[in-house]
Amino acid sequence: MRTLILCGGKGTRAYPSTTSVPKPLLEVGGRPVLGHVMDIYAAQGFTDFVLAAGFKAEAVAAFAATCPTDWRVEVRDTGEEANTGARVAACAGEMGERFFLTYADGLADVDLRELLDFHLDHEGAATMTTVPLPSQYGTIETDGAGRVVRFREKPRLPDHWINAGFFVLDRRFRTWLAGDDFERDVLVALGEAGELFAHRHEGFWRSLDTYKDALELDALCREGPRPPWARTAALAGDGR
Repeated sequence: MRTLILCGGKGTRAYPSTTSVPKPLLEVGGRPVLGHVMDIYAAQGFTDFVLAAGFKAEAVAAFAATCPTDWRVEVRDTGEEANTGARVAACAGEMGERFFLTYADGLADVDLRELLDFHLDHEGAATMTTVPLPSQYGTIETDGAGRVVRFREKPRLPDHWINAGFFVLDRRFRTWLAGDDFERDVLVALGEAGELFAHRHEGFWRSLDTYKDALELDALCREGPRPPWARTAALAGDGR
């Protein structure tokens, strides 16, 4: 199983931090977030990576050269202006019969073996990991009289599920590989064809979209011996 990581965007929401480095190389806990993403896979036995680069591709290539020598890491320059669908299309032909796909800025304690088993148990061409929508605001709970009884700081909203960015794709998904935007074109086409299934993940998940996110993830790294997204990986590494 190879893992394709999309790491070619310009990271405009993290500006100005991304003027000098691409967003996948923004540091969390003293190392690039891309390294943390790769660790999630490597610790669970998946060490064959393709990095779909674009913006500042040379910096991504320089980082790849520092990865452990027992990993296989290929960097593909898919174009600075390419969208996610075009980046996937540029690499899909070399990914094998089945592969993982993820973004370079999403961190989660996803059990990849469980995700793969779920994928193999259905007949669809694609599996998308979903997580409860994290609210960007705190919420307020009241009683029947309108009295405030509880404040909740940015809770997860279990009635709404969103794309968490950890996919499994079979080769035949390429039948629906049309359009430049993977999320708005390819996933929608797969869904309309009944080929897309959702694997629900209720553990840790955070995305590094802004510099503020980087600071918050960095703080999580300092709270314990390992970051929360490494918990499943640590268990897998112990032979689970």
